[in-house]
Amino acid sequence: MSEQSPRPRKPGKPYRRPQKDPVRFLAFEALRAVDERDAYANLVLPPLLRKARDKGDFDARDAALATELVYGTLRRQGTYDAIIASCVDRPLREVDPPVLDVLSLGVHQLLGTRIPTHAAVSASVELARVVLGDGRAKFVNAVLRKVAQDDFDTWVERVAPPYDDDPEDNLAIVHSHPRWVVSALWDSLGGPRAGIEDLLEADNERPEVTLVARPGRSTTDELLREEAALPGRWSPYAVRLSEGGEPGAVAAVKEGRAGVQDEGSQLVALALANAPLDGPDEKWLDGCAGPGGKAALLAAVAAERGATLLASEKQPHRAGLVAKALAGNPGPYQVIAADGTRPPWRPDSFDRVLMDVPCTGLGALRRRPEARWRRRPEDLDGFAPLQRGLLRTALESVRVGGVVGYATCSPHLAETRAVVDDLLKQFPHTELIDARPLLPGVPALGEGPDVQLWPHLHGTDAMYLALIRRTG
Repeated sequence: MSEQSPRPRKPGKPYRRPQKDPVRFLAFEALRAVDERDAYANLVLPPLLRKARDKGDFDARDAALATELVYGTLRRQGTYDAIIASCVDRPLREVDPPVLDVLSLGVHQLLGTRIPTHAAVSASVELARVVLGDGRAKFVNAVLRKVAQDDFDTWVERVAPPYDDDPEDNLAIVHSHPRWVVSALWDSLGGPRAGIEDLLEADNERPEVTLVARPGRSTTDELLREEAALPGRWSPYAVRLSEGGEPGAVAAVKEGRAGVQDEGSQLVALALANAPLDGPDEKWLDGCAGPGGKAALLAAVAAERGATLLASEKQPHRAGLVAKALAGNPGPYQVIAADGTRPPWRPDSFDRVLMDVPCTGLGALRRRPEARWRRRPEDLDGFAPLQRGLLRTALESVRVGGVVGYATCSPHLAETRAVVDDLLKQFPHTELIDARPLLPGVPALGEGPDVQLWPHLHGTDAMYLALIRRTG
């Protein structure tokens, strides 16, 4: 039954047209785009918010609420699905996806925010009337009233198996990660239950926005003059924006002299730039440069030393993003669109090479929470040949005495140490450099010589870095 064709009402109960709540309607639109088009919320949400602000529908508080509703719902989707499943009389796969999105938004308001219960239920039912029609709005109302009877902790205790019976399944439901991701992260992290719980919970927290002051173009002092700015923790070029800080309003960011870049990403680029090598230090390569954050930082550091950077990216549109990020760099550089596994440059050409390879992205689940639900274990098999091929190119492209940095935004052992170990066997005239001293002041870097960063320990994405020197 649609809102245009309402079911006849009894006398004395005239039909009331549903009222469209701009905030919740926008959140629903964003979730539908994520579900229907495999879009990412961090790409879908900003233009929706700009459009709403331009129309005069939104103020800053509305935008903050819409953002919390979208990201909070996506982060806790696994937990909310388990709760909803216990409140419906059919398998969850038989619930229409738009209905499930409205329900998930409602459950997040009930269990994950301070919105009063009656307001969370009534607003969700009203949204259902607008986007689903009166009939399915009744279903939404019935489910949410069941959910509203208990708080989050009570529901989790009810729907999650006991930890002692099935630790991984318990953690998967409690902390809203697929079981296989919990297992993989635990293998990589090692250690006791407390560590993996801290990591999974950190994945469910909103990450800070971190800026990078590109050397020769901006300074941290300039960025720290912004009202919401705080010093970075580890990178000498990093500045953090406290909650509410808007990077698009920062002049240096608008002008390209600074950028938005996670501090872990900055540390990886700087470690490669500062790694000791033998011989000249004139030609640098970023072999997987898109979208350009590391390349822009490397190019700026290279310019200060009189070196040049070649930034290569296979996808032409991403190469365009790299060119935009490097525009205005104070020293010479070049951006090309090329396949890193079939490089157009000659072997032994570079002094420093960075290969930040495509991966599952399990290290950035704070920023792209929906990725945890899209990735499958079999995706690792798809990335493995590419990762090995790109590292092979890097080792062939660097000269004897030069250094390669192999990086991923995934802590999965199949994408990190397994790849490095395989290629070191194929290239016997190489050696691992201890990367830990090249991240000065950063604690808890493990036994080395490679480095794994963690959201719960370092406040960064879970970036991995291995530094390899070619010796012959």
